[in-house]
Amino acid sequence: MTRLVVVSGGGSGIGRAIAEAFAGAGDDVLILGRRAATLEEAAAAVNAAVAGERVSWRTADLTEVADIEKVAAQLAEGGRTVDVLVNNAGGFYGLDQPDTLAGYAAQWRANFEGNVLPAVLLTEALLPQLTRPGARIVTLSSIAALRGPGTYGGAKAALHPWNAEQAAALGPQGITANIIAPGFVEDTEFFGPRMTPAGHAARVSQTLVGKAGQSSEIAALTRYLASPEAGFVTGQIYQINGGALLGRG
Repeated sequence: MTRLVVVSGGGSGIGRAIAEAFAGAGDDVLILGRRAATLEEAAAAVNAAVAGERVSWRTADLTEVADIEKVAAQLAEGGRTVDVLVNNAGGFYGLDQPDTLAGYAAQWRANFEGNVLPAVLLTEALLPQLTRPGARIVTLSSIAALRGPGTYGGAKAALHPWNAEQAAALGPQGITANIIAPGFVEDTEFFGPRMTPAGHAARVSQTLVGKAGQSSEIAALTRYLASPEAGFVTGQIYQINGGALLGRG
């Protein structure tokens, strides 16, 4: 039976790789994000790669309740339940804020709103439509949640106890909820022009395997956690960072 997979932040980087992995396995995938052109291009490219119309897209600002309610309503109208929800939307926000008290406040708010609200609100909105039993929730955190920086890392860390709460509440209904906390993944837009050759080398040198992570590797772990074989795995934090940080999740 073909599953329906919803991936937030699915237009680029890790989210796009996750969408391609599920589509390549024969699942139907809905990618969400704010940039229509990026989503449209990603859906077209993945559909061409898998030789089928597996990926569709919708624009939504997942910090806005009205946008999320619209997504949930459109899915409900389609009559299908959601088998897999991947909360991937997020980023490092507020870097342009001045070094003032107001600037620090704005940066903390921006990171909370951009990293916590999309996962929490989208999950809450889609709860009635999750397949029971069998649905899987996978939320992308970060190595930063375990070691900083405080603004971005603190926002990602807030997802960890929330995920535990979801796992406890939804476990009796046959739904699992897990966290993936990636380390340095090079084929994304996360660092943008801030990434330098020296910065790349420094991050690779922190690993035990001497290489940067790839989005496809995060996608593979996501697919496992969303599989029927992972039905006994819930409430966990999975680090995938090449050994840059050990044994804390």
